[in-house]
Amino acid sequence: MKTDLDTLLQSYAFDGLLVVGAGDHNPAMMYLTGGGHFTGELIKKRGEKPLLFCRMMERDEAAKTGLPTKLIDDYKPVELLKQAGGNVLKASVRRYQMMLDECGLSTGRVAVYGRTELGSMFSVLSQVQAAMPGLIFEGEAGNTMLMEAQLTKDASEAAHIRKMGQITTAVVGQVAEFLTSHKVKGKVLVKPDGQPLTIGEVKNRINLWLAERGAENPQGTIFAIGRDAGVPHSSGNPTDPLRLGKTIVFDIYPCEEGGGYFYDFTRTWCLGYATDEAIKLYEDVLVVYNQITSELKVNAPYKTYQQRTCELFEGLGHPTVKSNPETQVGYIHSVGHGVGLNIHERPWSGMSAGDADRLVPGAVFTIEPGLYYPDRGLGVRLENTVWVDPDGGFEIMADYPMDLILPMKSG
Repeated sequence: MKTDLDTLLQSYAFDGLLVVGAGDHNPAMMYLTGGGHFTGELIKKRGEKPLLFCRMMERDEAAKTGLPTKLIDDYKPVELLKQAGGNVLKASVRRYQMMLDECGLSTGRVAVYGRTELGSMFSVLSQVQAAMPGLIFEGEAGNTMLMEAQLTKDASEAAHIRKMGQITTAVVGQVAEFLTSHKVKGKVLVKPDGQPLTIGEVKNRINLWLAERGAENPQGTIFAIGRDAGVPHSSGNPTDPLRLGKTIVFDIYPCEEGGGYFYDFTRTWCLGYATDEAIKLYEDVLVVYNQITSELKVNAPYKTYQQRTCELFEGLGHPTVKSNPETQVGYIHSVGHGVGLNIHERPWSGMSAGDADRLVPGAVFTIEPGLYYPDRGLGVRLENTVWVDPDGGFEIMADYPMDLILPMKSG
């Protein structure tokens, strides 16, 4: 959690951190400020409050964060540019030196985060480091310090994710209602003009309905039918028509407006009816989902549930990544991942999972077993997002039916 940040800075031997970029759609800046319509820099020295630097035109937006703020304009950027002979890079380097000095970070190790244009930021930080030889900027890869802090969520963060779950399931309900209200011609859903209803048109509705509820869909939606449903991250062909009896994998992962907290949710549907083969596959996935969720224990290593999922699927006769890491059919991914300001974050359950990736109080994670047989035109995945509450209980953050078959209202 954010309250652990100074302890983590100490354990990672960082003297401070620098976050750059916009206040929205920028997870590190969102995490430390709560987001907003501003662009700037946040500097935090270990043991002290962060200082947020912003432009004069965005001062009120930055002030809404509740953090101490400082105007970039106070450093007289026009005068700095004159002193630098019109060289924008040199002027920016001088401003960074002044900001870091003001925050007491003229020496030491500083962790760098944020989303911005890589080339210009690389140039600035390289030259700042050359001008301040006692200072070392360090970027992290993989399980970063902030990723460790974000592994656990407090009640306020959980409330944001829970609300996104409510929005998500409401939109999923609208999609189900929309699909089943269509007439059918030759096993294809058709619009009032007699033309087939396509996946692209369904996705357009999803984006609209999310926007109406104050949510965004920056990474799109998986809405894949038939063979595409058998490839886990196939997003679906926009021109494909909706047909009866085919498995549809519907994986939706929107976030709060402005790039806030995400939610992750998957259902598998067949419109009108399902084949015996699809029903059997669905039942196998549902059995594994129910078994895994029944075995969840607080503080348990997340990766143990990946192993358990593989064992259960193999017991049902399906190939898995445990027995064949290169398999392209059967169970071919991990059982889940953490969810927060990133759609994929710690804790991890797959190959990259470590002993610290545990289901500790505050963790928000998914359980999403699936089976995939693209050459048979079949794919099934079921997914919910779960929070480990402070008492060690497991809460599915938004309930929604797991029915496979959606009956068509037109008969």
